[in-house]
Amino acid sequence: MSGNRRKAFLVSAALVGGAMLMTACQDSDAATDTGSSQSSPSAAQAGDAAASSGSSGSDSGQGTDKGTDKGTDAGKGTEADAGAGSGVDTGNGKREQVEQSCGANDISWSTRSESQAGGYILIMAKAKSGLTCYLPAELPTVAFGSDGTEAGPAEQSVGEQVKLSGSTTAYAGVNPKTTDEDGGKELDSIIVAVGNEDPNPVSLPVGTITVDKPIVTNWHTAPADAVPFN
Repeated sequence: MSGNRRKAFLVSAALVGGAMLMTACQDSDAATDTGSSQSSPSAAQAGDAAASSGSSGSDSGQGTDKGTDKGTDAGKGTEADAGAGSGVDTGNGKREQVEQSCGANDISWSTRSESQAGGYILIMAKAKSGLTCYLPAELPTVAFGSDGTEAGPAEQSVGEQVKLSGSTTAYAGVNPKTTDEDGGKELDSIIVAVGNEDPNPVSLPVGTITVDKPIVTNWHTAPADAVPFN
């Protein structure tokens, strides 16, 4: 009887031990699975974060490139704008300001009769308000009558260029009759232009004058220098 009980106890112990061993193995496998499953999302998340970081870095690089390109383009535009219309290229990389020549329509004109030197007409020229221009170093063109008789030079040499701006006035003197004989054309106006190529000559009233072999001076900045001595 005791022998049977001993055998039954040993069998039960063996069964219990086997069950415990199986339980321990299952617990170990579960722990292993749990650890593996927990570590996998972390690794995936870390990988996703790294990928996101790499993508952001790439986008940041593109943004920098775009900004640099735009900045460069803007600089080119500024350089082009700054150069446009600022003068003429002299060929050595420098630009010089263009000086505007006066035309008759850029000038406010007036005349005055003078008694000196047997009588003459003083022509006065001022640039219109807000304008600056240059009278060339040559005779003004002065014509008389319907036949366009022109005044010859009263001086042996050509004068200097005159800059007109603000209140600056240029003067030229016209002697309409340089001959001693009687006769000539009776007129009451003269036609004045800045050189023969001026497309806009003006008619200036001068009162009744007799014209015969007229002469005209160069442009001067003082009226005393514009007396047309014969």
